[in-house]
Amino acid sequence: MGPKKGAKKAEAVAPQAASEAPNAKEVKTDGAPKQDETEQKDSVHAKSGEKRKKPNTSDDPAKAPRRSGRGAPKAQPSKQQLLHFLLSESASVLCRPDDESVDMKSRGDIRTYSTSVLTPFEELTCAVILSRPISHRLGLRTIRTILNPPYNFTSAKAIQDAGNEKHIQAVWDARTQHKEKTAGEIGMIADVVLEKFTAEGDKDGIQLERVRTECNKDVEKEREMLKSNIKGLGRTGLDIFFRRVQWQWEAGYPFVDGRSAQSLYKLGLPDEGEELHKLIEQYWDKLETKQLAGEDEKTKKRRAFVIVLERATGADLEGKSEAVVEAAATG
Repeated sequence: MGPKKGAKKAEAVAPQAASEAPNAKEVKTDGAPKQDETEQKDSVHAKSGEKRKKPNTSDDPAKAPRRSGRGAPKAQPSKQQLLHFLLSESASVLCRPDDESVDMKSRGDIRTYSTSVLTPFEELTCAVILSRPISHRLGLRTIRTILNPPYNFTSAKAIQDAGNEKHIQAVWDARTQHKEKTAGEIGMIADVVLEKFTAEGDKDGIQLERVRTECNKDVEKEREMLKSNIKGLGRTGLDIFFRRVQWQWEAGYPFVDGRSAQSLYKLGLPDEGEELHKLIEQYWDKLETKQLAGEDEKTKKRRAFVIVLERATGADLEGKSEAVVEAAATG
């Protein structure tokens, strides 16, 4: 059963590799033999009903017991400082792989998973890619490759029109692992979306609106509908998708999945959905929010919530959580 609205954090687990998928490994991919793949175990996700101490939502310095090389405690940022930094452009550099930053500088205005506003279809495709047992870096490189020229796989129709040969070429250009399988999954997602998830007025298959209407915006039913129709989409991928899309599909808000809960905890932020939502509400007027996507304030607040989750998780996957804390304290 999937996580509920305002779900609490998952039980503590050992840190995973630099990927959201369990047992992810990165190996040389150019000319590498095809690897046997085993079925992924479902990721730990947020539970409700746990009895635990209520997080502190005051502006006291966030708990992050880190020390300098000489043993002296480092300055700790307040929760307001952490939120302010995570929503700033400065934080994005610490929350993505170094090769993505290099790619952005060399190619200019490109679409990325870490900085761009994506449609529900793009989020679904990205969630499937990131739930594969590959590294965070390879997953994001694959996403950059398919979302930008010459491929522009930004809608189900665009992917279907491109054909399988171009799908394969795209993943080879991305130099990722499991190329044939990934290419097949990309094409399969597009076919399913156009056949089952596309509502009237969305001929390109971007919004997945039938998922919401046929499930009456019930998150549990939405998760089941997606899982039963998208081969290979398990709990990890569903958690990634609903974490990212909740600012647009508000029925599931505020949701913190287990992976993000670990990352928030490392920064000293609340690791439960309702508590993080309250913290953002508390400091909203003091945060820089003009750059956030969203037509109204409520949508912008949900977008801010998602960005905080994503950047906390990205920094953790890149091994830069401590750098984020230090930058927030001195910024």
